[in-house]
Amino acid sequence: MTKEEIILASRNHLFPSVFHYYKEPLVIDHAKDQFVWDADGNQYLDFFGGIVTISVGHCNEEVNRKVHAQIDKLQHVSTVFANEPQAALAKKLAQITPGGKLTKSFFTNSGTEANETAILTARCYTGSTEIVALRYGYHGRSSLAMNLTAQANWRLGPVTQAGIVHAVNAYCYRCPYGLSYPSCGVKCAGDVEEVIRTTTSGRIAGFIAEPIQGVAGFVTPPKEYFPIVADIVKKYGGLFISDEVQTAWGRTGGKWFGIEQWGVQPDIITSAKGLANGSPVGVTIARPEVADALKGATISTFGGNPITTTAAKAVLDFIEDHKLSINAAEVGAYLRQKLNELKEKHPIIGDVRGMGLLQAIELVEDRESKKPAAAQTAAMLEATRENRILIGKGGLYGNVLRISPPMNIAKSDVDVFAERLDASFAQVEKLTAAAHR
Repeated sequence: MTKEEIILASRNHLFPSVFHYYKEPLVIDHAKDQFVWDADGNQYLDFFGGIVTISVGHCNEEVNRKVHAQIDKLQHVSTVFANEPQAALAKKLAQITPGGKLTKSFFTNSGTEANETAILTARCYTGSTEIVALRYGYHGRSSLAMNLTAQANWRLGPVTQAGIVHAVNAYCYRCPYGLSYPSCGVKCAGDVEEVIRTTTSGRIAGFIAEPIQGVAGFVTPPKEYFPIVADIVKKYGGLFISDEVQTAWGRTGGKWFGIEQWGVQPDIITSAKGLANGSPVGVTIARPEVADALKGATISTFGGNPITTTAAKAVLDFIEDHKLSINAAEVGAYLRQKLNELKEKHPIIGDVRGMGLLQAIELVEDRESKKPAAAQTAAMLEATRENRILIGKGGLYGNVLRISPPMNIAKSDVDVFAERLDASFAQVEKLTAAAHR
């Protein structure tokens, strides 16, 4: 198909809710390592990684070699048959979870399914039904997951499931109380208890949160937030569910899981995305006594598929063998330095935040009012495309640039990226100035 035929077929035969970045959809033809090429042969430096999914580089040769061998040996059996790839991945995960305490896994196809499984498991274990989530959070596209999500843009249709409430999140740049950290005393953490006491029965099944809120624009809480919240959740009988769909597998730097950066021991972890470097896999990992509470029989036709679990195990081995978690910390710090330098240069940048190779830039019309610069953010996306770099967009107001390159990039890649991003800011600032004349 030609580029035009691909765009036309997508427009005519996909649900209209399937949207594409850019005024004209970018048709990706092929990719390798940190680069992708479009249908016209243009090369782009990929600093979004398919929404935080390409963890070890596009078409990683070590990973694909193992996948190719597996696809010729055993392609599918479903969860009602035991197989080595699924068992080997589950064993590996049990060895690397926080404190070695989460040792049982249930495999699915996506982060949405992983979160569904986590909520069901928490309800079965506690006997309670009520769940506390956070404002600005995103947990998937099913009915339950959209109910957990707290952004109107991602809550489609009638979202009306009972028993789910939302507490204030730790969004320091836009503090809901108008306070400043650290003099605020992390007041937002206390709202979790207030919500439990005023909007639930007082005994909850669980609390679910992303260690760093992804779709919200990589909102990163202060160090005290999650330890305080974890104690509150435990006090009211709930399980702590860490939604690591975007933060796991070393991306935050130095740790396998994002929640470890706050020293919190979760009861359940969910993840997907970067686990298999693009192959569709989701996983819910729990303490054994929690997992054992999911009584009766259940099945996942494609969960634990031999191909995807082979890919996932190969990704984990690659991350471990090449010390990519350390690379994420070191190169991530270098990237953060470059972004902070851009902030000094470009007034449109209101905030730079994130951790490791999960970084964000929030754009504002002026730093005093912090008015979201949504139109300029859209223009930045177009400019970065012209300058041959790929990044993402997020935030409740659509004014945050999301940056999540493969974890095996080098500082030289960051140099190229920063130079092209700088040029993109210059283009947008020129357009904005012209529009105000």
